Amino acid sequence: MKHALLAVLLGAGSAAGAQHAANTPAPAVYQSSPERRVVQDKDWGPWLGPFRAKLVPSLMQDFGERYIYAEADRALPPPRPGERRVVFLGDSITDRWDLAASFPGKPYVNRGIGSQVTAQMVLRFHQDVVALQPNAVVILAGINDVQGFLQQETPEQIETNWEAMADLADRHGIGVVFASLLPVNNYTDKAKDVLVERKPAELRALNAWLRAFCARRGYAYADYYARLVDGSGLLERGLSDDGVHPLAAGYARMAPVAEAAIERALQSQPALKRSGRPAT
Repeated sequence: MKHALLAVLLGAGSAAGAQHAANTPAPAVYQSSPERRVVQDKDWGPWLGPFRAKLVPSLMQDFGERYIYAEADRALPPPRPGERRVVFLGDSITDRWDLAASFPGKPYVNRGIGSQVTAQMVLRFHQDVVALQPNAVVILAGINDVQGFLQQETPEQIETNWEAMADLADRHGIGVVFASLLPVNNYTDKAKDVLVERKPAELRALNAWLRAFCARRGYAYADYYARLVDGSGLLERGLSDDGVHPLAAGYARMAPVAEAAIERALQSQPALKRSGRPAT
């Protein structure tokens, strides 16, 4: 009888304990960071909207989009003795540039990807630049950051990403050319909204910072802006049909500017190779 009573009491105690545990809140899990925000995306229109919807799931797996040039990078042999290889890194303005036509016979490698921002280029810099063993790199980046299509960034964040790419190049003895952001315009129907998303004053301010940064670090600065801008501070009429991307005539003006800047960078590159350390 005593044993039966004890069993009943123990069972009641266990049930009460279980009920108490069920009613007791679980201890909070420690988290240093604040909660993530919820963002309502804007309407990007009939073309950019579907493109963005297609792009985002892929970026969640590979934000730098290193897969795009992975096969071409593996297939590219090391530079031949005496070859002065140059990699052009950038977004669609670089991607659309036929380097073989503008620089016949030169060992120039195009690693432009449309719609990319500077943060993505930092992520793929090792694969698409350093691993190709170039003597110099020409970096043209930032116009998409200003638009905010993939990232909402302040000028300071863009400048930080420029600096990160420069530091990587320095560390690996690669001569650096930074190209200015190109001017934009709203002279055609395709370009009617360009100045709303890419304010000319912001582009000029970023170029001023970049020019000073190049002077401070001893990098070559390719001033495409000066060769393409008109008297109104916009991209000269006839050099683009969408207000952003150069036509053949625009690239023809850019080519000698790039070539001169590359020569300046290559002159400093052997010293970087010997030092094996970042420039100050």
